[in-house]
Amino acid sequence: MNLMRKLSSRNFFVFNLVLIGVIFGFSLAFLSFSCTTPRPNSVAQAQEMTPVVIPRDALSVAEGLQTTLRAVTDRVLPSVVEVKTVSVQRRQQQGGPRPDGMPWDFFFGPRRGPDNQGQGPEREFRSRGMGSGIIIRHDRGTYYVLTNNHVIDGAAEVQIGVLDGTEYTAEVVGRDPRRDLAVVSFRSTARYPLAELGNSDDVRVGDWAIAMGNPLGEQFSFSVTMGIVSAVGRTGGPGGNINDFIQTDASINQGNSGGPLVNIWGEVVGVNTWIASNIGGGSVGLGFAIPINNAKRTIDELIRTGAVSDGWLGVSLTDPDRTTLEAMGLADARGAMASQVFLGSPADTGGIRPGDFVTHVNRNEVRGSNQLTQMVGNIRPGETAVFTVMRDRASMDFTVRIEERTSEIAADSRRLWPGVIVMYLTDEMRDSLNLSGDARGLFVAQVIADTPAAIVGLQRGDRITSLNDTPVGDLASFYRALRERAGTELWFGFTRGENTLESIRFRR
Repeated sequence: MNLMRKLSSRNFFVFNLVLIGVIFGFSLAFLSFSCTTPRPNSVAQAQEMTPVVIPRDALSVAEGLQTTLRAVTDRVLPSVVEVKTVSVQRRQQQGGPRPDGMPWDFFFGPRRGPDNQGQGPEREFRSRGMGSGIIIRHDRGTYYVLTNNHVIDGAAEVQIGVLDGTEYTAEVVGRDPRRDLAVVSFRSTARYPLAELGNSDDVRVGDWAIAMGNPLGEQFSFSVTMGIVSAVGRTGGPGGNINDFIQTDASINQGNSGGPLVNIWGEVVGVNTWIASNIGGGSVGLGFAIPINNAKRTIDELIRTGAVSDGWLGVSLTDPDRTTLEAMGLADARGAMASQVFLGSPADTGGIRPGDFVTHVNRNEVRGSNQLTQMVGNIRPGETAVFTVMRDRASMDFTVRIEERTSEIAADSRRLWPGVIVMYLTDEMRDSLNLSGDARGLFVAQVIADTPAAIVGLQRGDRITSLNDTPVGDLASFYRALRERAGTELWFGFTRGENTLESIRFRR
């Protein structure tokens, strides 16, 4: 009995072992069949993996572009430099020990100033900066480098680093803050190539643009990026910059300032200057370069004299909105409005009056106030220029002898006539000022301090109804009445709140 049980158990074990072997064998056979027999999807994938032949014609075009970019880089990059600066500031250290030291601080504490703040010894703080530059001229062992004014502004020390790693101590030759340009120089017996300056007037939207420089400091020095020209004639640069910029999507970052923007012929067409960014200074494809033609005169004057002499017309310019232009009959006009005129200035002497809309300078079209400021600045003091203006819907020419602009004369608002910026009272303004729908007049947007308008008591928010006893209901009539006694006499009828008032009279 026990023997039968043992045999039965042994047979059961053998049966199970054989069954497992059969199942394992069938599994291997199935897997082998599956791997060696292609399914329809596998056939399709195999067909898709067939190597794609790149068309030889297309490849030759790409190779041609690559060869061009290499040649441009080899030609221009050796003329690009690092501009390293050190700025020094001396500040009173707060909360520091007394100069006489222990034991007085132990017993009495640190010395206190009038504001009860700890006053320590004066310390020197050194901060480092970096930008880029372009070698543009060589004269008897002296190399001249073009860069941005903001790169070297306030620098106590300037170092120039060239592509081979050599560094030189540099000197500031001159600065042009209004155009954000500067020239520095260094001396060397070595031979370095000079960048070739192109013609930025030929730059068009869609052109290839190659940016070179030192983005984000020494770690990424002498970098090259490529894109296209996204736009030309851009305005609104930081710090009151008067340039009309070239916009590009070639990657430009901090440290690229002062480096060249280059075309496919290896010519410098711009100076990389600033970026528009909403991510803390990172590049988002909105880089801006100063057109090189804007810099050529600056380069010559800075090397020759160390300073730039800008022309001065003597007007305060605005870019009227569409409503204002339509109200003055200038809906299709392009230019800039002389809203104020400096008494005794070239504009005043030459016949230009407040309200004149400048459309051309020496027959060259004016596209806005920034461009007009630049055009006037480029006229050498003592030269004459013809200004075409629209006045009462008629075109007039005035020949004006330009004077030199100085910071003192441009800031003297006491000579500004009349000293008030007015706007046509629109429905939106009536709503914002809580005025009735039948309210009429001209809204005072700004009164400039120390001017005749400020002296007679005009205030922002007043609504002008008459000028020199002449009713004025629109801008055209306002400027027409202003011209009748240009620079000699001024008084206003106006409303302030619920009161109808008349200003005192200004006589010159």
